[in-house]
Amino acid sequence: MKKKPLKERLLQGNEAVVEGALRAGCRFFAGYPITPATEISEQLSVRLPQVDGTFIQMEDEIASLGAVIGASLAGVKSMTATSGPGFSLMQENLGFAIIAEVPCVVVNAMRGGPSTGLPTSPAQSDVMQARWGTHGDHPIIVLCPSTVRECFDLTVRAFNYSEKYRIPVILLIDEVVAHMREKVMISDEEDIEVFNRVRPTMPPEWYIPYEDTPQGVPAMADFGEGYRYHVTGLTHDVRGFPTSRPDEVDPFIRRLFRKVSQNFADLQMGEHFHIDDADVAIIAYGCVARSAKRAVSDCRERGIKAGMLKLNTLWPFMRTDVEKVLRQAKVVIVPEMNMGQISREVKRVNKGEAKVFTINRVDGTIITPQEIMARIKEVF
Repeated sequence: MKKKPLKERLLQGNEAVVEGALRAGCRFFAGYPITPATEISEQLSVRLPQVDGTFIQMEDEIASLGAVIGASLAGVKSMTATSGPGFSLMQENLGFAIIAEVPCVVVNAMRGGPSTGLPTSPAQSDVMQARWGTHGDHPIIVLCPSTVRECFDLTVRAFNYSEKYRIPVILLIDEVVAHMREKVMISDEEDIEVFNRVRPTMPPEWYIPYEDTPQGVPAMADFGEGYRYHVTGLTHDVRGFPTSRPDEVDPFIRRLFRKVSQNFADLQMGEHFHIDDADVAIIAYGCVARSAKRAVSDCRERGIKAGMLKLNTLWPFMRTDVEKVLRQAKVVIVPEMNMGQISREVKRVNKGEAKVFTINRVDGTIITPQEIMARIKEVF
């Protein structure tokens, strides 16, 4: 049967997130409206019932992630969407999902702040909250798109990673990308890889819900299908029951980290733009990467060897790629719409081979290509 041609569509970033979630198999959403993520809720309230899915508007963001965790435990691919203040409220349940190894996707459309300030203005202020916001020592996966098409692709990836590694995955977008509209080529016939969680194949009486495996990811049974196990937010043994025994706690926590750390090659994604021969390199993400790409093109036209490393994976930090840039370039510039959350990581792994400079805006406006060009001329 001949495949249908790709269909050209004008989509908003939030709408592309919805399309990606549905293609990945999401069939449950619980959330609370908040700018600039509200369109995700609005769209899914219509689309999910059309595919026999469930949409629930909850009373707050705490309950939203709680409902998502419950649906995932029952075997349904689940997600929620929010912005900074709501993301803060979700942190306790996020920690629960991490230690209980419950797959789910949390979209955070970042806005200006702190608190509820600048609700319709862009920022990149939740980068460190995404990594360290919840309690406990834990790994996390955070993806960050800079185009509408990437909103679609990385949402699919977020669900795949979540299911593959039994971990919550955060899709961190900013207001510009969330509300921007671009032409996107998407077809229902497009060949998209979708990963589903590994199910137990042994009899229920043999099932060990949190056993160690070579991949560090135990098989996950759905509640209600005969495989009984205990779920808790406490540190637990291989059967899910709370424990304080060092010989059980230590290997459990190390396994949580190992299932992410041994798969860096699978998890870390970025774009290299004119980076191979760059004397001045820009490391950027989200909407700022769009400005950085234009600045690089303008530099090249003027004979300046500039390049860009765009980070689509923010956490785990793309240390290998960043270190390569630091070894090669004489000057590295990190533009961010915060006071320097990723630039601190870049400086942390720098061994003195390059000079690292920043551009920081926290006034609710985007960093422009002209600002990046001016900074390049100033320091290079």
